[in-house]
Formats: sequence, structure tokens, C-alpha cells
Amino acid sequence: MAIIMHDLAGADPALRFSPYCWRTRIALAHKGLAVETIPWRFTEKAALAFSGQGRVPVIRDGDRVVSDSWAIADYLEASYPDRPSLFGGETGRAHARFINAWADGVMLGGIARLILRDLLDVVAPQDRAYFRESREARFGMTLETLQADREQRVTEFRATLLPVRLVLARQAWLGGAAASYADYIVFGTLQWPRCASRFELLAADDPVAAWRERMLDLFDGLGRSAKTV
Repeated sequence: MAIIMHDLAGADPALRFSPYCWRTRIALAHKGLAVETIPWRFTEKAALAFSGQGRVPVIRDGDRVVSDSWAIADYLEASYPDRPSLFGGETGRAHARFINAWADGVMLGGIARLILRDLLDVVAPQDRAYFRESREARFGMTLETLQADREQRVTEFRATLLPVRLVLARQAWLGGAAASYADYIVFGTLQWPRCASRFELLAADDPVAAWRERMLDLFDGLGRSAKTV
């Protein structure tokens, strides 16, 4: 039986753009687990009541319900030890935990300041008022002001990727010889703007862009085949 996953969608149900959901989608593919995704929108809190909280990703695996991308990765690793490891052991898990905190603390905010107004155009109509109000309250300014002058400011975001760039200069994957959950965290975060905005965050000659191309082709092109705007 396939794992059921509630996955953030836009007005077009095929447009899936949550960075956290993408981390989980790739983790499930890494484990070789079948998944059935259910589109979910920001204001459909009642649809997640069974999980005891109101955010995606949420998976249902038989009678087990797990929310939060990191908790899901931990669950998949513990529940399917006979399948390829996401972390490669406890040292790899600790490494991935740092990458997770860095992506959440540095990457997500940097990307948000470049694309959030674009997202307003792709979320479901019933979500638009909530999306604008909640994000403007979070950043203390309008979405238009937040995203202004992004063509000049994108260089600041690219500079924050230096740690990833330095690692990829020495090895093909953040996980070392093969991709691991550390790669999926960063890739999922970059898949968010790739799917939901036409604004390109990465320079064409950036090693991070070359790595993203390799990531897009993993698991029969799961990332590359994703719907984009």
C-alpha cells in the first residue's frame, strides 16, 4: 500500500512548491517507497486535523501519521532500515541536522525576500488573502516592497550559498560519493522557487546550479518533471 502524503499545491493542483514537501518527496524516492500525494492548500487546516497540527508535509503510513519533513525523514529511516539509508549512519544524520538548520535559518528567508510576491499569483484564490496577510505580518512590509530591487539583491543570496559551493568544488554531492538527505534538504529548498517563480536565483556558471541539474535527474527525473509556472 502506498504512503499517503498531503502536499502543498497552488491554484493548479499539479503545481507543488513547498520546500519541506519536496524534501519529503525526494526522501521517499530515495527509499524506493510508493507514494500517493493529495493536494492541500494553506487555508485547508481542517483537512489536516487528523495529524494534530496544520502544516504539510504530513504522511500516513498505514496507521502511522507523521508531520514535519525532518520527523518524516527520521521515521522513514527507522521504519525502513532495509532500504537505502537517507543519512548513512548517525554521523551523517548529525551532518544533515546542521544542513537542515542552515537551510531553514539562512536559505528560506533569503529566497522568500526574492519570490514571495510571485507566489501570490500561483496560490489558490481562497488562499490569497491569508497568504498576503500572514507573510506581510511576518516581514513587516508589503510583498511588493519585500521583493523590490531583487535583480540587484540576488547577489546577496548567492553569496550565502558559499558553504555549499565550497563543498561541491571537492565532491559531487553534499553527502559525499552519493546524494543523501543533506542534498535533499538543499535541493527541496531550491525547488520551491524553481516551481513557483520565473526568477532565477542561481547564476548559470555556479557549481550549485550544476549540482541542481544532477539532482533534477535523480529518481527518473522526479524533480525535473515537476510542474513549474
